[in-house]
Amino acid sequence: MTSLLDELQLTDAMPSEYLSAPVSELHERAARAKDILGERLFILGHHYQKDEVIRYADVTGDSLQLSQIAGQQTADFILFCGVHFMAETADILTTPEQAVILPDMRAGCSMADMANIDQTERAWLKLQEYFGDTIVPLTYVNSTAAIKAFVGRNGGATVTSSNAAEMVEWALAQKQRMLFLPDQHLGRNTAVKLGIPLERMAIWDPIKQKLELKCELEDVQVILWKGHCSVHMNFLPKHVEILRDKEPDRNILVHPECTYEVVSISDYAGSTKYIIDTIEASEPGSKWAIGTEMNLVNRLIKDFPDRDIVSLNPYMCPCLTMNRIDLPHLTWALEEMVEGRVINRISVDPKTAKEAVMALEKML
Repeated sequence: MTSLLDELQLTDAMPSEYLSAPVSELHERAARAKDILGERLFILGHHYQKDEVIRYADVTGDSLQLSQIAGQQTADFILFCGVHFMAETADILTTPEQAVILPDMRAGCSMADMANIDQTERAWLKLQEYFGDTIVPLTYVNSTAAIKAFVGRNGGATVTSSNAAEMVEWALAQKQRMLFLPDQHLGRNTAVKLGIPLERMAIWDPIKQKLELKCELEDVQVILWKGHCSVHMNFLPKHVEILRDKEPDRNILVHPECTYEVVSISDYAGSTKYIIDTIEASEPGSKWAIGTEMNLVNRLIKDFPDRDIVSLNPYMCPCLTMNRIDLPHLTWALEEMVEGRVINRISVDPKTAKEAVMALEKML
């Protein structure tokens, strides 16, 4: 297997013919290529992917769940239909002989990009000046491998939206304070859920390199990185208020990456899996407004026609970076593999991978 992958060529410029080919033809070609590759290929599809892509996935799920599944596979090629940080985690958890592939390298995550390693190292030095050795760093799995490695070598752990409360409790049992990267909203919502007052939370602004706080320095318990999800920021309190006024019997279910102001006035808040499980367990005829990515909301509407489901924001659009992965890029990646070439291979260097695993293992 090693010699095979060593011989594969790397490229990242998709030929224009894939953009002009008819959709029906692309589906035929993608299906044929997947069939030819057989057990040498395993395709992961994140819940936020388009239907045209998700139909080819061998398994669908959240980012960490998919990466863990990738680590259990023996396929030569792991095709990750998601975004860059997810493919990095999959590469960390698979063997060096396996190739993890992202069909379009432009598929990134604006939240993950809001905390780069240089900013984080500078912030850590400054926070050590303020607080000394009293901080445990936590990072949401929606972060780069470099940030996961930073957290790992500084005694911290990763978190998911499903286990954030458990991991925050763990961190605050280790030391007096925690730094939560890179999504301030998941950090804030989780801390409030555990009974930590808002006034004991400070925000680190990586652009201004400044700590924003409303209490004395010594009273700070939670330090939130000033980052956010560009999708979930589009759900506003007014969306909840309008629905409450027009349809008081409609349940409001949101992701904890939404702002505290939205989460605090919603009926339910939880991870993508929680949202899916809640709808699956709901009664036929029940009414729901869901505050999360639009591809998933549309899929739930289609999969549960006996529920009345709408988006909390009626003008919501899908995650633009996640939607870089489309049928043309998927088909291109598959056909290149058939020809003995791998495109857009994601590789994390061994040192970064080892330190990132330390943070992942603390959580797992």
